Amino acid sequence: MKKWALIGAIILGATFTGLYVKGYFSPSDFAYKSLNPNAAFFYPLDTLPKIYHYRDVANGLDEEFHRLYTVEDALGPHLIVEVYAPDGRLREAINYNIDSLAVLDHMVVNRLQSKEKTLLYKNQLFPFDLNKETWFASKFSGVVDSTVILHEVFRKYQAKKTIHFLGKTKAAALIFQEKIRRTVLNPFTRTEKEALGQQFTVFAEGYGLVAWYNRNKTIHYRLERVLSQKEWIQMISR
Repeated sequence: MKKWALIGAIILGATFTGLYVKGYFSPSDFAYKSLNPNAAFFYPLDTLPKIYHYRDVANGLDEEFHRLYTVEDALGPHLIVEVYAPDGRLREAINYNIDSLAVLDHMVVNRLQSKEKTLLYKNQLFPFDLNKETWFASKFSGVVDSTVILHEVFRKYQAKKTIHFLGKTKAAALIFQEKIRRTVLNPFTRTEKEALGQQFTVFAEGYGLVAWYNRNKTIHYRLERVLSQKEWIQMISR
């Protein structure tokens, strides 16, 4: 089973790269630069893939992997963040423009386990101006037939602090408060059902997203390791 999970992860990753960015890797010693004034707190803009291993410290066994890499095409350089389940299944991918760090594309894996490019309404997920609330909104097919989901994230800057993570690593970090709204729409019955959530996200200088948690920290994901591509494949194939 693990062997098939590994093969599936590799195929999904390769397919998404070809379908959505159609790019190529630049020399490994080259790093891009962004015009976003807060780019120091975003993910590293290196060309070598990195895998962030997050663990929910409130629940122990819950994990999540984010695969980060840059590509370049006719429209310029992009940074891709792919989100994987613990068994190597691709769940979601976000394509950021490196100059502005605005979202160019958003992809989800739908109920049929197929990759689906969402309809993007609002593309601000990482702030350009800390004094302004960002708004991200995308629409995709729901978990029930004939329904669609409108997914929205409103992110607002709260504070800048020095934090410790990855053992003894210390860095400045931006803390954001997020309101998450998911609306399930049924175009045939003309009904909708809304669910609201709130969480806090932490972006550390030189690393990007290092933690997210809800208000009472019953859910608290924290960056536990930064892996190379080879280390990650070895880990999920065990």
